[in-house]
Amino acid sequence: MQTVIIVIHLMLVLGLIGVVLLQRSEGGGLGVGGGGGGGFMSSRGTTNLLTRTTAILAAGFFVTSLLLSWLASYDRKPASILNTSPAPISQPGAPAAPAGGLLDSLKKPEAPSAPQAPQSK
Repeated sequence: MQTVIIVIHLMLVLGLIGVVLLQRSEGGGLGVGGGGGGGFMSSRGTTNLLTRTTAILAAGFFVTSLLLSWLASYDRKPASILNTSPAPISQPGAPAAPAGGLLDSLKKPEAPSAPQAPQSK
């Protein structure tokens, strides 16, 4: 389920990028883009089509983003740091108990066993 939504989400992203790049800039900073009014659609009709397509793709992007975030948190169990049991309190001046971890066992050298001499009767 999540893979299908991710694929749809990525297709919406690519479509949204393409539609945004097709739109003509309103600033006209370089004076590029004009052209005649003839053609399949007028410039006003093309603008309306691209604006609606952008809005539809953006809404789909928003919905799939919400679905993916909901699916990611669906199986998560609530956790709280307040419900944890406190650490055992040791007596002051008492040596701390060894943790018994791997590093502790590597730090403690084992007493080498002395070779045993053959016993004679």
